[in-house]
Amino acid sequence: APVHSSRIRVGRNIDGFGLSAGITQQQRLDVEKLFKSASQKFSGELAGDYYPLTGMDEKVRQQLVDDHFLFMSGDPNLKVGGMERDWPEGRGIFHNNEKTFLVWVNEEDQFRIISMQKGGDVKGVFERLVKAIDTVGSSVKAESGKEFMLDEKYGYIHTCPTNLGTGMRASVHIDLPGWTAEGVDKLKARCEELALQPRGTRGESGGQTGHTYDISNKHRLGYSEVQLVQTMIDGVNKLYKEDVDLQKKHNISA
Repeated sequence: APVHSSRIRVGRNIDGFGLSAGITQQQRLDVEKLFKSASQKFSGELAGDYYPLTGMDEKVRQQLVDDHFLFMSGDPNLKVGGMERDWPEGRGIFHNNEKTFLVWVNEEDQFRIISMQKGGDVKGVFERLVKAIDTVGSSVKAESGKEFMLDEKYGYIHTCPTNLGTGMRASVHIDLPGWTAEGVDKLKARCEELALQPRGTRGESGGQTGHTYDISNKHRLGYSEVQLVQTMIDGVNKLYKEDVDLQKKHNISA
């Protein structure tokens, strides 16, 4: 299917430091310090720079906004859960030189590890993500002797229970004009059948614009990472095929 971009992310938290609803100010700063030091050892395609939110240069801030990399304060759910205490202290963004590998530090989770690029090479994005998780994990361990929080039954521990398990969300941005004409509620119902979740391209709370959707795997728990990525790929291909037929039905010309 012709997709604009592909992105896969996971959340991770370090054992011995609080999750963001209960983390202390000092722990948050310690997580950031640990990551800053660890990230200097990233090499090859993962090498890049860390940009703390505190005291961020306006030009840097604007570039991160333009790249859609910057996470903002003001999410009511995070606020009510106490996750924006001491904002913006201890928060920041790392990205590699190619802007295909990102780490959000101390947002909803201590780390959000993200692999992304233009086009539909989901396999390439996944392979980079695996490498990135491994690199962040081993660098943090070398720095602190600590591992990521992992439970035998519930998988990787996250701040939000919906991320338990793999904590992985694999998504693509794709145009679905046929489904848009058919009705967004019908698209949602079809995604449900395919174990997918549709969102607007402005993220979880940004709403929908036009006919470009962010389509991702719905489940995180009870499946392997590879299964979830495959579910997303198969489902998006089906949606696209159906969209072509719906475009004919609604007389939409490409």
